[in-house]
Amino acid sequence: MDSETLYCDLRRTVHRASRYNALCDATSSHAVAVASDAPQSICLHRLVPSLNERQQADLRRSQQTGARSKPMKFTDLGLIEPLVRAVHDHGYETPTPIQAQAIPAVLKGGDLLAGAQTGTGKTAGFVLPMLQRLQSQAAPRDARGRIAIRALILTPTRELAAQVEESVRTYGKHLALRSMVMFGGVGMQPQIDKLRRGVDILVATPGRLLDHHGQRTLDLSQVQIFVLDEADRMLDMGFIHDIKKILGIVPPKKQSLLFSATFSDEIKSLADRLLNQPALIEVARRNAPAELVAQRVHPVSRDRKKDLLAHLILQGDWHQVLVFTRTKHGANRLTEFLNKCDITAMAIHGNKSQSARTKALADFKSGDLRVLVATDIAARGIDIDQLPHVVNYEIPNVPEDYVHRIGRTGRAGATGEAISLACVDEEIFLRDIQRLIHKEIPREVVKGFEPDPNERAEPIVLGRMTIGVGGNRRGGNGGRPSRPPQGRAPKPAHPSRTANPLQGTHAPRDARAPQGQKTSRGPRPGTSPSGTSHGGPAGARPHRGGRSR
Repeated sequence: MDSETLYCDLRRTVHRASRYNALCDATSSHAVAVASDAPQSICLHRLVPSLNERQQADLRRSQQTGARSKPMKFTDLGLIEPLVRAVHDHGYETPTPIQAQAIPAVLKGGDLLAGAQTGTGKTAGFVLPMLQRLQSQAAPRDARGRIAIRALILTPTRELAAQVEESVRTYGKHLALRSMVMFGGVGMQPQIDKLRRGVDILVATPGRLLDHHGQRTLDLSQVQIFVLDEADRMLDMGFIHDIKKILGIVPPKKQSLLFSATFSDEIKSLADRLLNQPALIEVARRNAPAELVAQRVHPVSRDRKKDLLAHLILQGDWHQVLVFTRTKHGANRLTEFLNKCDITAMAIHGNKSQSARTKALADFKSGDLRVLVATDIAARGIDIDQLPHVVNYEIPNVPEDYVHRIGRTGRAGATGEAISLACVDEEIFLRDIQRLIHKEIPREVVKGFEPDPNERAEPIVLGRMTIGVGGNRRGGNGGRPSRPPQGRAPKPAHPSRTANPLQGTHAPRDARAPQGQKTSRGPRPGTSPSGTSHGGPAGARPHRGGRSR
């Protein structure tokens, strides 16, 4: 057998990671003897003397790659058996990239700054190692002999807090650890009763947490692990002031973890102030939407959006659709229209009671509800396996919100579809989004719903503020403020309210105020007397005073 034929046979054998006995039928008995008595890298050198060093290195690299081709398992990450069993019970076998990197890093005990696309399993990335670290240590007791809070997880919204606490219970079901969720919009007494029984892990929104601390119903002096989840939204919603207060309450010596769906320079700047020499994990490029989400834009006239949405749902036979609107009242009006079209729909936003929001979300997850209409803030806790369709009924004027919106689909390896209905008024927002994600979104005009070629872009009025073309707020990239409309003088800014993202005030009522909440301050800044809310750029979005109880 000539050397060229032998070389080809050996390359094929190495790439298929075959055993040495596969050479028995292709080589002479002398070659087989050498192959069985020496390491494979030496065999290649002796059997093919003409093989140069670079080719030998390529073959050895292929051999090593083949040996590592077996997918990583949760057992390879150093997790204890009860946690691995809980993960398997939940239907997961292999970790996602963020989990594969974050879990070992958290187990080491250092601070962590981690970012990944939404829907990639960030929650398990910090919950699993956190449970293991707490399980390995004896639970301390407070002055009254109760189990002390050892882990604190902060989230921006009620829905997200409930989702995270559910994950804690799911993954920790084989461990003797107690957890609870705490947010506003519900009574405090049931939460106080749970705290009195002792809690290891507390998942909370900042406002309600500070309410309990003010009433001295909880003790955070023994917190060992502190987690900021969805940190980008925390900063965008103006929670930085509350976060600073909470950091002054928890012990200075602790493990701090900051997880974020998007990974902006502002987040890194914030982390420099809050974290102590953190490890940095960035699984995907910043502000990148999930690759498994098929994106599409349907141009349409502004007055025909409702009809087009109903047409797409009925003609496409969509049974589970998450629709995003810019305002709460817009969500209510769209819900009424869809129900008139025999499309079951409910709205979820900050003006809804907590029980109504919980019911709407539960019905949507179970499939009893066909369409869920949501505002950006209220939807941050929505985590539904294999959600097929997300619709941007109104294009967000904050480009990062687009990434968060479409991240509700295409989660955990599943495919999804993100549809945007864009009128001429929103073209400026669409350009900002495409610039952020470094991708041009395909356009497709639906027959019968062609946009009016004579329609001209107009500013979008949101209470006292206008956005878009000719407005005093452009969107995600800001823009020079224009002269306010005639007859309206700009309201002077309250000294405690600032547009600096690192010196913001409290969160918008969307995230925290229960239905029927009354204040003595009149209409909140940036809204009409009827309560219509507005959007705005990430760095110039108006902050609103007053904390929800």
